Amino acid sequence: MRAAVLHEIGQDKLDVLDDVEAVGFGPGKVRIRVRATGLCHSDLSAMNGVLPQPAPFVPGHEGAGEILEVGEGVSHVKPGDRVVVCWLPACGACPACGRGQTELCLAGFMNAGTPNFRRPGGDVFGMAGTGTFAEEVVLDAGCAVPIPDDVPFDIAALIGCGVTTGLGAALNTADVQAGSSVAVIGCGGVGISAIQGARLQGAAEIVAVDPVLSRRESALKFGATRAVSPDELADAKQQLTGGEGFDYVFEVVGRSATARTAYDTTRRGGTMVVVGAGAMDDNLQLNMFELFFDEKRILPSMYGGGDVLRSYERTIALWRAGRVDLAGLITHRVPLAGINEALDQMRTGTALRTCIEI
Repeated sequence: MRAAVLHEIGQDKLDVLDDVEAVGFGPGKVRIRVRATGLCHSDLSAMNGVLPQPAPFVPGHEGAGEILEVGEGVSHVKPGDRVVVCWLPACGACPACGRGQTELCLAGFMNAGTPNFRRPGGDVFGMAGTGTFAEEVVLDAGCAVPIPDDVPFDIAALIGCGVTTGLGAALNTADVQAGSSVAVIGCGGVGISAIQGARLQGAAEIVAVDPVLSRRESALKFGATRAVSPDELADAKQQLTGGEGFDYVFEVVGRSATARTAYDTTRRGGTMVVVGAGAMDDNLQLNMFELFFDEKRILPSMYGGGDVLRSYERTIALWRAGRVDLAGLITHRVPLAGINEALDQMRTGTALRTCIEI
């Protein structure tokens, strides 16, 4: 089958090959024919080494498709079912799952070191234990979440990561209060989803912050009340909050510099939400006095900070009701052969979300 492969960490181009085989099928597994997958910034972060990932590997973790085959013991899906790929499935048995914090379950990470694919030259891993830049993938059955027939594959793929992460940050982690002021730093697909979440919650002011003009313009269409460049953020803070700072600030970039800006832009007693996935050696510096004196809440948000399956269901319900715009997030569509063009678009910030149709 065809798949896009990164041979070594640090390379900026993928090699679309037709000699890749999905491996590992057996009891408790499913084989999925991938129909659509989203290009997430985390894919770039895995390619350049910001996020740990063994290589060679097939990127992609935001996908949807059809079940081709189920292994022994799998009963919740059958061949022909439409599914979204959940890259972080809950085991239901660990302490985190027992506390209801299924987004913190580490079971899914245990499979990240097991190859998902094979080529004549050797084993190939899948990003985050998945690897959806491929025509087929074999996954643990828990990674296959059934979706209703009326949900298109491209929409389902977005729900698999970016939309769930952004909406959940606003709805679950921050629980944005009606009438509040919000700033979102970083307005790609995840940031735009956080903006939509803040709008759903009734935020009075939602400021979108991004260096790319087209993203700022898009943010206004999705619910932001103002869109500014990073250099204009201080003025917006002064004009809208009298210099006090915003009630909620979402950092959706994954860098210590923007996290520091987010902290400084949050009012005393306000809430800073860390949504971006950053590097392990990129340290955020805060002094002990400001932590005590400002009483700002710092809330990391992992995969939307809530039960993933319930978040999927909620997002589909909101989409059906016209409360969130998911189709509008897809600004580019490419076949698998055009993946490198899509990567370049993401690096330049010209795309919110690119759908790769497989």
